[in-house]
Amino acid sequence: MNQFNFIELLFFILPAVITGGIAYYFFNLHTKNEEGRRRFLLHREMDKNTVPIRLQAYERMALFLERINPSKLLVRVIPENSDKDLYEAQLIANIENEFDHNLAQQIYLSDECWNVVKAAKNATIQIIRKAGMNSESANKLREEVLNNLLDKQPPSYAALGYIKKEIRDLFS
Repeated sequence: MNQFNFIELLFFILPAVITGGIAYYFFNLHTKNEEGRRRFLLHREMDKNTVPIRLQAYERMALFLERINPSKLLVRVIPENSDKDLYEAQLIANIENEFDHNLAQQIYLSDECWNVVKAAKNATIQIIRKAGMNSESANKLREEVLNNLLDKQPPSYAALGYIKKEIRDLFS
């Protein structure tokens, strides 16, 4: 009789355990869904606030890259005398000042994009230094830099292309 009561008790408890397990499963599923929905809404709200700031950062970096484009830089920064070393230092200082002015924008750009911008800046400085080794005067330095860029695009163009690609990816 004791065995009969145990089997009877098992028949009464088994449906309760199954119902409890199913209830737990659906409650857990509902909780995860709600958390995902809240996270999505929070992310959408953050995007609404951060996208304009990120776009501003990309605009500032595009402006920086245009300003360090050697053909535009050489027009904007005119040599004060014929000393090529002084002019070379003046050009590099101008690039570094522009970069320092936009340093905070890196928090809104991806690491890869920031590295591309830094590489463009460093490559531009290298072009100026290389031209400085082959020049005797400030005017010859200007000519040498412009001649180097006749066959190829300046480094800032590649970085601008990368920024444009990243902005397209931001909206797709």
